[in-house]
Amino acid sequence: MQERRVVITGLGALTPVGLGVEAFWTSLLEGVSGADYITKFDASKFPTKFACELKDFKPTDYLSRKEIRRMDDFAVYGVIAAKEAIEDAKLHEYSDLDKQRVGVIIGSGIGGIKTFQDEILNYFRGNLDSSVTPETARGPRFSPFFIPKMIIDIASGHISMMYGFMGPNFSCVSACATASNSIGEAFLLIKQGLADVMIAGGSESAITEAGVGGFNAMKALSTRNDDPKTASRPFDKDRDGFVLGEGAGILVLEEYEHAKKRGAKIYAELKGIGLSADAYHLTAPHPEGLGAKLVMENAIKFANLKPEDIDYINMHGTSTPLGDIAETKAIKKVFGEHAYKMNVSSTKSMTGHLLGAAGGIEAIATVLAVVNDIVPPTINHFTDDPECDLNYTFNKPQERTVNAAISNTFGFGGHNASILFTKIRD
Repeated sequence: MQERRVVITGLGALTPVGLGVEAFWTSLLEGVSGADYITKFDASKFPTKFACELKDFKPTDYLSRKEIRRMDDFAVYGVIAAKEAIEDAKLHEYSDLDKQRVGVIIGSGIGGIKTFQDEILNYFRGNLDSSVTPETARGPRFSPFFIPKMIIDIASGHISMMYGFMGPNFSCVSACATASNSIGEAFLLIKQGLADVMIAGGSESAITEAGVGGFNAMKALSTRNDDPKTASRPFDKDRDGFVLGEGAGILVLEEYEHAKKRGAKIYAELKGIGLSADAYHLTAPHPEGLGAKLVMENAIKFANLKPEDIDYINMHGTSTPLGDIAETKAIKKVFGEHAYKMNVSSTKSMTGHLLGAAGGIEAIATVLAVVNDIVPPTINHFTDDPECDLNYTFNKPQERTVNAAISNTFGFGGHNASILFTKIRD
């Protein structure tokens, strides 16, 4: 049986630095920071008062009010990004599409946290009102959409219902590795012949009181409130935590012969995936980057490539004191001297950390680096860290041939996923 190859034929993104893939990519190359003071709620009492919110976003520009009322923001973002990816791939125009062979895997690290927060607050406000007596109490009041809006699998469900896609449909959850795991699962389903087309990626909307407060309690977020735009500074000596972001990144994965038959535009080939666990700590990476080392080795081996074949890595690079060093060590272990010949960068310096959606938008950035032979930069670099000494493509993009590139994502709990893209070869 001939090996089934998997290619990328559609891209869709909602990000803090651009609504849509074109705006997102342009902002990355221009080094635009998406960080600013939080507008979604009053953050004045929080240690961190800024985040990377979507700018000038109006969901009614994309969906009806009825549709929006039935979704948490994370699902809204996922549906809109999927819509762009599907239209980019022109799947909606292909009359011979077998919808029983088209699936959806859209994950989220946290899911409907705003819906959960708001519904619980509404319940307790009603039941703790001192004017309410046993005789006048109306009982628990929850929206009938509470559960369907909150659950993480619902974004995949909405997309399948919207387009009639009847293939594999579920969600992955692996914290900040979620979107990469979703893409990896979609890749395997196509390779195994269980689908011809998969819509895959991640979506997140955790800029809420509970989201920011929870990450502040862990001391995971930057508190650089005097200068939000430069707060996300991966690999800089003075980095002090990540900046929370929101949005969605969705890709259309397609079996190569299926894509060729319908004359699809092909961006790149998804050649390999790597999966591993740190098996070390609840939130901290292994200090020597052993899980990160293993996951990159697995992706390269799966793709039947050698370490020296890799030209660029979109690093997880969250701007945390421990994480950036551990990933740097892992790259040195995998690539040896070639580690200094590659370009590496962290686009989180611009977008912030989109948690379960990070791997989606970063996969798109990695694909476009392969397509355009240009590496997006790591912005906000001011002071060298002697423990971070790779070619991080600081502050400006760099043109170079990118035949093969890796996107790394690592999640709380020690979940690691790498996805490897190459230029398409007939």
